[in-house]
Amino acid sequence: MLDERRDFDLIRQIHAVLVLHFIEGLKQSEIAERLNLSTSKVNRLITQGRREGMVRIDVQSPFQALLELEAALTKVTGLKGAVVTPSVSGSAETTLNRVGRAAANELVSTLRDGDVIAITGGKAVSAIVQNVASERAMDVTVVPLTGGVQGKYHTDVNHLAIQLAERLGGTPLLMHAPLFAENRMQRDMLMGVASIREVLDVARQASVALVGIGSIEPEGSSYYDLYPVPEVDRKMLMAMGVVGEFLAHLTHIDGSIANYALNSRLVALAPQDLRHCKRVIGVAAGPEKALPIQSVLNGGFLNSLILDEDTALTVLNKLKGTGDAG
Repeated sequence: MLDERRDFDLIRQIHAVLVLHFIEGLKQSEIAERLNLSTSKVNRLITQGRREGMVRIDVQSPFQALLELEAALTKVTGLKGAVVTPSVSGSAETTLNRVGRAAANELVSTLRDGDVIAITGGKAVSAIVQNVASERAMDVTVVPLTGGVQGKYHTDVNHLAIQLAERLGGTPLLMHAPLFAENRMQRDMLMGVASIREVLDVARQASVALVGIGSIEPEGSSYYDLYPVPEVDRKMLMAMGVVGEFLAHLTHIDGSIANYALNSRLVALAPQDLRHCKRVIGVAAGPEKALPIQSVLNGGFLNSLILDEDTALTVLNKLKGTGDAG
């Protein structure tokens, strides 16, 4: 009985100290003064309370559902990381901007001096660039993963590389080449040009790659900003089982590259070349991106994904429905 009483008193004392420290937020010195104990004794009681399992820390977020979606995505897909942002009903532009802001924050928080950032063009990457804000100049290099298409701000990858480098205080390394060569022979020649080859070699070894994920549906998809495919070809692509675009390469649902003539004319790294990059972050918004996302996951091209809630739910439902996480 004496031991039982002593244990009871000790547990009550530990409980009192834990409540004052973790619930009321008192410092150990303040607890010591209130309970007439030494600071070292308070420290020992807190340590013992932790050891006895009396402390349970429960951190809740107003966006708990999104955090649970992130956890589900990483579990089902095997991704190392996922970020899910709120979707904005009726405003695809605002939804994309939120995804871009989340990706920009993720990028800046993980960058280190000396890093190389490789990027594609596209609306998603443009949204990232517009939201990047660094508190200090960073010694980083920004390099394109593909040639560019002039005419629109989001298809000119060199323009995006310059903007991102300026916002970070880094240095852009530009590739002066079109995205599509006129034929396979010209493409091979361009890929062999020293200045272009050197840029792609740097991109291939990047610390982080920021890559948009494109859809061939609807008709207004950004892929058609890169190349205005005729309606007859668009129908043919769907008949061929093409579901998405990654690094401007058209892909099937299993992640394989489509046997389509335009793919052979690309001045760009191939999706499988990204395996050399330390981190490959895919960025997308909109439920129409669900099949393209599933394609790149099946191809094993990503290790991180940033997207909005509606898209994440659609992707998860499709993956669970097929039982195939890639």
